[in-house]
Amino acid sequence: MRKGIKILVYSISSVIVVAIVLITYVFTALPNVDPPKDMQVQITDSTVARGEYLAYHVMMCADCHGSRDFTKFSGPPHPGTEFAGGEVFDQSMGFPGRFVSANITPFGVSDWTDGELFRLITEGVTKDGDAIFPVMPYHQFGQLAGEDVEAVIAYLRTLEPVETDHPKSKADFPFNMILRTMPTAAQLVEKPDTADRANYGKYMFTAAACADCHTNFEKGKPVGPLAGGGREFHFPDGSTVRATNLTPHETGTGHYTREGFINLFKRYVDSTYVLPDVKPGEFQTLMPWYMYAGMKENDLGAIYDYLQTLEPYDNAVERFTPRK
Repeated sequence: MRKGIKILVYSISSVIVVAIVLITYVFTALPNVDPPKDMQVQITDSTVARGEYLAYHVMMCADCHGSRDFTKFSGPPHPGTEFAGGEVFDQSMGFPGRFVSANITPFGVSDWTDGELFRLITEGVTKDGDAIFPVMPYHQFGQLAGEDVEAVIAYLRTLEPVETDHPKSKADFPFNMILRTMPTAAQLVEKPDTADRANYGKYMFTAAACADCHTNFEKGKPVGPLAGGGREFHFPDGSTVRATNLTPHETGTGHYTREGFINLFKRYVDSTYVLPDVKPGEFQTLMPWYMYAGMKENDLGAIYDYLQTLEPYDNAVERFTPRK
């Protein structure tokens, strides 16, 4: 009897020791990425202009790092909140914690070096060595050209500081441990020539993080073909929206011409168009149409050209389910 108790005590003690070692490793050795680079971003008119374009209309920095108005179709940022942070992604939307987008105006990042910002954008690690939740698509941004990431940083440096007091993000247990395992080293590339339509389109597809929403995921892992659609996003009111199929199947983008695909976006910048009001429970989308509409036609067309190279995938997506 005593021997059995001793074995049980030893077993429990061993489990506790292993757990302590594991937790210590996770919170001291991870994320396993290199220190930030010692770098100085050059702020020129052309660099700032490129950064502004990317931040507003491609990489969606202004959108996610603002406060979105979901009383309007596609949830455009409340005017004046762009880059000031405050958008909440929490358990009511299916997230494993409460994550608040940061203020990335100079008020929020003036004490960050350019290298620290570069590492954050491309590898998902803060200046203090913490991992950020990948609703910020750093895995995609880490596959861009370094010059484009630097352009965004240059633009952020020119913004007017906006004072805010947002609460810190907090991941639920045990995801707070899993989160620290997710950052990986950036795999930066050379920006393709715009004449190489499909390859340049793939680059812009990556910069716009299209795959993050339009590829189906389960438990944080892709479970369907790239851009095959079907990923679910939950609104706090209980309704669900699903990302559409972007492959060139007839259930996806196969029935669109290049011009028609471009016009899907450009209709939102028509001077006569007004974003409609949306009440809780009515059809809504997380797709920031109003922001993407400012993308250059050449870039949108290149994305279309790239999508045509994907394997067609038969997936007719039910786009929206209201609260039951």
